[in-house]
Amino acid sequence: MIKLRNHLKNQTSPYLLQHARHPIEWYPWCEEAFERAKKEDKPIFLSIGYSTCHWCHVMAHENFEDEEVAKELNQNYISIKVDREERPDIDSIYMTACVMFTGSGGWPASLFLTPDQKPFYAGTYFPKESAYGQIGFLDLLRALSKRWSQDRQNLIESAEELSGQLNKEQKTEKSKLSWQHLSLQAVRRFKVSFDEVNGGFGDAPKFPMAHNLMFLMEYYRVNRDRRALEMAEKTLVQMYRGGLFDHIGGGFSRYSTDPYFLVPHFEKMLYDNALLLMAYTQAYSITGKEIYREVVRKTAQYIQREMTDPYGGFYSAQDADSQGEEGKYYVFACEELTSLLGASAGRKFNEYFNITKEGNFEGNSIPNRLKDTGTEEMLQICGMEDEYSHTEPERLLPKVYAYRKQRYQLFLDDKILTSWNGLMIGAFARMYRIFGQDGYLSQAKAACEFLEKQRKEADSLFVSCRRGHCQGKGFLEDYAFYGFGLIELYGASLEPKYLEMAEGYCQKAWELFADQEKGGYFLYGTENESLIASQKETYDGAVPSGNSVMAYNLVKLWQITGKEGWREQAVRQLNFLSFFAEKYPEGQSFSLLAALLYQNPPEHIVGVLKEEKDLKRLQKMYGKEADLVALWEESEEYERINNRATLYICREGSCRPPVNL
Repeated sequence: MIKLRNHLKNQTSPYLLQHARHPIEWYPWCEEAFERAKKEDKPIFLSIGYSTCHWCHVMAHENFEDEEVAKELNQNYISIKVDREERPDIDSIYMTACVMFTGSGGWPASLFLTPDQKPFYAGTYFPKESAYGQIGFLDLLRALSKRWSQDRQNLIESAEELSGQLNKEQKTEKSKLSWQHLSLQAVRRFKVSFDEVNGGFGDAPKFPMAHNLMFLMEYYRVNRDRRALEMAEKTLVQMYRGGLFDHIGGGFSRYSTDPYFLVPHFEKMLYDNALLLMAYTQAYSITGKEIYREVVRKTAQYIQREMTDPYGGFYSAQDADSQGEEGKYYVFACEELTSLLGASAGRKFNEYFNITKEGNFEGNSIPNRLKDTGTEEMLQICGMEDEYSHTEPERLLPKVYAYRKQRYQLFLDDKILTSWNGLMIGAFARMYRIFGQDGYLSQAKAACEFLEKQRKEADSLFVSCRRGHCQGKGFLEDYAFYGFGLIELYGASLEPKYLEMAEGYCQKAWELFADQEKGGYFLYGTENESLIASQKETYDGAVPSGNSVMAYNLVKLWQITGKEGWREQAVRQLNFLSFFAEKYPEGQSFSLLAALLYQNPPEHIVGVLKEEKDLKRLQKMYGKEADLVALWEESEEYERINNRATLYICREGSCRPPVNL
């Protein structure tokens, strides 16, 4: 049995446990590590990553498993490992520092700190040996150790200067432009960067950025800008047709390494799939095209089959690598499938999914449908009775899936993050509203029950949970994303408890994280550890920022409840975010989505009901688009007319006379 040599053996994070057997004396982020650094007068090496990160694996294999590197680190540094998914606060601060040093960021993040946590050098991946103009990790360790001994004052001055920049608060004022104009500016910029041929925006790598597509579709709904919808549709179809979508098992990979959405970075993240489920659901709601329902069905099936805990929570991610090779789990050789399926069926399957002898990825093939008809023709075909889903290759998918499942192992990060679970709860709730499948609502409720049970045991909203052990007090994203999921769950179920919970968590977020003087919300709050900087994240990157999701939540709470307090908070938050939207509107798509919703609210319908069948009928007739409130008791404001279920419908600032359901 291999002896565990460092301080990570009792951690629950799969990422930290991957490093527990390294010869490096790793610490988790803890006071003990910093105290030892001060006592021994050593700098700190901070390594930040996550369990399914390909380049994190590469750096670990080349450096952290190496005895020579370990000797250098153990002698001259105190080494700390951080899982970015469990500590987004640490990741945010030091990734900002990394960008300041290098002009770009990414994982693994590699930083060198003073014992009081201030960074004096940063980078991302380093090979062990120097080559082709890039310094190797071993040479870097020796050079920085020498500077720490001989030129420490300059390093400390550099660290102090950068820490000051991290703490320098950007002055924010309300934008001089209206949200309508900011939305128009964003759409114009998306039009300029749109890839007419392949879909998506800009050059490779191409990230799904589903919230950008959600904004464009909402912009179309409000303003009838056909081009906005066309860009969203083209991108959604191309992402599905390419290798970014897993045609064998369902679900989407993290991003495409090429302009075509063919070759993905193969890791699958829960947050991407949650946001994409919402985007494809929205596309179906607008267009009624069956291709979008099919993508939702296959992706939801993947989440239910491979990413759901037996008690209801959703796992975080699946790795890109198998047996040390990226994508090995997902690719096929031509003859492999003819051997499995038989010559005739295998040939048809290979043709259908473009699996060739030449291959499209390191001699093998990523299944894809990019050779199919053009986007418009494919949309027309898939707008029928979805004929393609009944073809022989589609019927053979379960057999190929079962074969692939037993062929190689794929690492699963089985920790359950509150924030990402909130997004997936919201996705399943929305799917129920549009598609009406009870299983989707049950899935959302089960995940909510799981989070609530763990929250009560932990006595706080937590960051992550794995095998019954909860880690960390929640950050802004946990409150914002879970609040979002609860609002969507209320809209799907009309059960008052979910609305009450959403209001409670959003109020708690105000108390813990809000800058009540200058506006916006800090990433970490009064219950979290204090770090060298306190930041407000506003940019909508791979996931929307906590600030933009809070804006959306506050708008929805006001529109559903009619409470003036929520409207005031919503306006305050939108005013705060407008400054950033003016500077970079296409980077604020979720904030823009919240503003569109504020300015163009859906119908608001209060139903005073009598029987359970009234609720079902109300949801069926109005549940896809309107904000619904179900009441079972009459009041002075809301009475039953003719002793029957009665609807009070308000639209565009005016209310109609009550009508019977």
